[in-house]
Amino acid sequence: MSTSIIEAVVPKDQIKQNESDHPLGNGARQTIEARSEDDIANVLRYANDHNRTVNIISGGTKRGYGGTIKEADILLSLAHYKGIVEHSVGDLTLTVRPGTTIKEISDQLAESGQCLALDPSWPELATIGGVISANESGPKRLLYGSARDHVIGTRIVYADGRVIRTGGKVVKNVAGYDMNKLFIGAMGTLGVISEITLKLRPLPKYEALSLLHFPDGYEQAIHDFAKRILDSMMEPVSLEVLTPAMAEKLTGKRLDTLAIAFEDQEKAVIQQEKWVTEHLPPDVEQTVLHEQEAVEWWEAFRRQGPNGHNDGADDPKTQAALKIGSLPSDVPGNLKKAEELAETHHVSVEAHGGAGHGISRVYINGYAEDVITLIKALRSEAEKKHGYVVCTHLPFALREEADVWGEKPAYFPLLDGVKRANDPKKRLNRQRFVGGI
Repeated sequence: MSTSIIEAVVPKDQIKQNESDHPLGNGARQTIEARSEDDIANVLRYANDHNRTVNIISGGTKRGYGGTIKEADILLSLAHYKGIVEHSVGDLTLTVRPGTTIKEISDQLAESGQCLALDPSWPELATIGGVISANESGPKRLLYGSARDHVIGTRIVYADGRVIRTGGKVVKNVAGYDMNKLFIGAMGTLGVISEITLKLRPLPKYEALSLLHFPDGYEQAIHDFAKRILDSMMEPVSLEVLTPAMAEKLTGKRLDTLAIAFEDQEKAVIQQEKWVTEHLPPDVEQTVLHEQEAVEWWEAFRRQGPNGHNDGADDPKTQAALKIGSLPSDVPGNLKKAEELAETHHVSVEAHGGAGHGISRVYINGYAEDVITLIKALRSEAEKKHGYVVCTHLPFALREEADVWGEKPAYFPLLDGVKRANDPKKRLNRQRFVGGI
């Protein structure tokens, strides 16, 4: 692509030539840094008019997530298009640009005693645009929901450079069809998010974490205890099951562990903690962390697994991450199966999953051929229970063989129709989403 031509679209200092391929793909030989919505619109309009393809990146934590075409003509970076546009403290809403990291948002909101109740991995790297585009969430999804549940409105730049607004800037916005849902979780294949309005919560007055350590073979006991809590009047923020390997890193105990978090007024938290202590199953140990200790434990938890920057270029082994969707009751069994398959496939696995929401994460490290066979075996096991397995991090060279998204869903024609309507020339993040969209 001629640099002189693209310089008519954005200033020269926002254009960078990339010399080498990235092992995670989803790149381009030329990166253009957007610093305004006009930059985004101008680049997309240029690409549309000149038959150019565009990949989108921000913090880079999702670079290994989807995509079976190694490069586009342009890599549009939103990393420098960041900052808070508007924070309405009284309305508990925030409008922010996509390149702003989750940590930057959290630090700013904390000054007003508020928070965005999202807990994705690697918050100092993950940007709000990437989190929304992937509909990311963490263990606290149990009470607070996924990224989709926090979005009130967005501004979207279509592939031809047109800008639209979806939703609004107030929580009570119910007029018409909720267009936000089209773009949240679409992996940047329908348009570029240039602005996001989110609903906030007050910072919790008090928080605590109960870590229950179960002996080997207690999968049913974990499920039963989690179900007992869910059927009670209590409101846990998380009911996250950790495999022994992951628990050992975070607790020092190589045992299946159930992480039960509470956030509320201090009296309410203490009362719920007391109930857990009084109803512990036989042979189960308990560790209780309060306030800063609990905060630090979750900070360590969110820094596990691949992040798009920590793949060793000279390491003969491969890092991979999987998302398993299942019934909540199947989570302990899915994690146990992942451990068993890891042993027979000669890879190492650390994993966790929500006993209340059914989303599990599996982090794999091993030789490429073993990683691929494990993914296929685990997907087969999950599908027997009507679940699914999606690869959320994998080197480009392995993604097609692993079949990142699995089989096309029954509603694929609808997704394909939306793509053709929003991006008829297929310019944006090609083959990044389900079914090669």
